[in-house]
Amino acid sequence: MTKLGTEEHKILLRLLKKTRVEAGLRQIDLAKKLRVPQSMISKYEVGERRIDLLELRDICAALGISLPELVEQLETLLSKEPYEADPKIPK
Repeated sequence: MTKLGTEEHKILLRLLKKTRVEAGLRQIDLAKKLRVPQSMISKYEVGERRIDLLELRDICAALGISLPELVEQLETLLSKEPYEADPKIPK
């Protein structure tokens, strides 16, 4: 099981943040769409909070991307050995 703080987890979080920024949304904007506190968005983006699959699905919908699209992007990033820093994904 992948734990918080692993390189794989960090890549997922950077991908989610990149997707949010590309969608033109601030954390508060995404939080409003999801009807959650902005602090919840911040906590998962910095890795303090785990995201379950159904939450991830809702996040993707709010960002205008399907869950399979996000997973495909994640798998592409994770398939690089060793994990390479993608300049398109902010840390």
